[in-house]
Amino acid sequence: QVQLVESGGGSVQAGGSLRLSCAASGYRSGTNYMAWFRQPPWQEREGVAAIGIDGRSTYADSVKGRFSISRDNTKNTLYLEMNSLEPEDTARYYCAADPYVGRPLFGSDYSYWGQGTQVTVSS
Repeated sequence: QVQLVESGGGSVQAGGSLRLSCAASGYRSGTNYMAWFRQPPWQEREGVAAIGIDGRSTYADSVKGRFSISRDNTKNTLYLEMNSLEPEDTARYYCAADPYVGRPLFGSDYSYWGQGTQVTVSS
């Protein structure tokens, strides 16, 4: 059974930083495409960043240059380093995984999801 467990969320002031983690289990490490999505209050879920099995990454335009996605296959863990946070980054952040992904920032391409972790950025 695949499980994804996010951690690292919290409340920060604008300009601050946070590092999210997603611990994966139930499948062999390094075999899934992984991504971060977020859902701001009263808005639809959106793709933030994704990383392929080969380590190639994709970012939403809104976070390019501020966020960095990485994975540690020895720990089967996904990370999202978030810098220069803005109030608009306030959302619940979700980790997702799937062995076959055609569109890295489309949620419908992912089968496995975590419960999410809340990030709140105050101005």
